[in-house]
Amino acid sequence: MRLLLDTHTFIWWDNARLPKRVTTQIQRADEVYVSAVTAWEIAIKTALGKLSARGTVADAIDDYGFTRLPVTVEHADAVAGLPAHHRDPFDRLLVVQTRIEELTLVTRDPTFGPYGVSVLWA
Repeated sequence: MRLLLDTHTFIWWDNARLPKRVTTQIQRADEVYVSAVTAWEIAIKTALGKLSARGTVADAIDDYGFTRLPVTVEHADAVAGLPAHHRDPFDRLLVVQTRIEELTLVTRDPTFGPYGVSVLWA
């Protein structure tokens, strides 16, 4: 299984706050991706004082052996075709990345369900 961690899942992985069954699935995955979208969202929230980062997202991704997933023009273009189930621009990019790259999104957020993407956990 190829997984894409949403921002909250990545933060909770870093803080060892995920449910054991989710942690086990991530550990057993063939590949685990963290999107540039997540790095962007964490950077913004850190700058606003809503999060406290212990280092860079890039370093954390490398430390955990995860794979970086860039945002491409194709990903950005695909957002235009999404129905308006969810307005968060970060999450909408994660939806299209999940679809285009044929991944399973790891999230506890049920708002991804109406998009018909493969979801683990919600």
